Amino acid sequence: MLKYTDQYDTVLPALESKMEEFRYFGYDTFSTEDLWQYCVKKKWRKKDVGEMRLHEMVSDIMEMTASDFVAYHQVEGLRGDNWFSDMKHEDLEQLLRPSSKK
Repeated sequence: MLKYTDQYDTVLPALESKMEEFRYFGYDTFSTEDLWQYCVKKKWRKKDVGEMRLHEMVSDIMEMTASDFVAYHQVEGLRGDNWFSDMKHEDLEQLLRPSSKK
């Protein structure tokens, strides 16, 4: 889902530039849309993106580091995974139930 499409189109050259920088360092599995979502959801989560000035957006994009971006995606990946989805309810209860002392 791409939010703020007008702003995305405006800063697309900065996103593409940052994407090329990441590719240079070996991070080639992400797209400009992924970078955009990182900015909207992480860097600008407390801001009104629709009211941000162009220079603020471009500055934030150009200051983005690959390590911050990758760390964010790792956390989001863990947050979205349901580690017990294949487990039956009874098995999960058994796993979480304290063992009785013998």
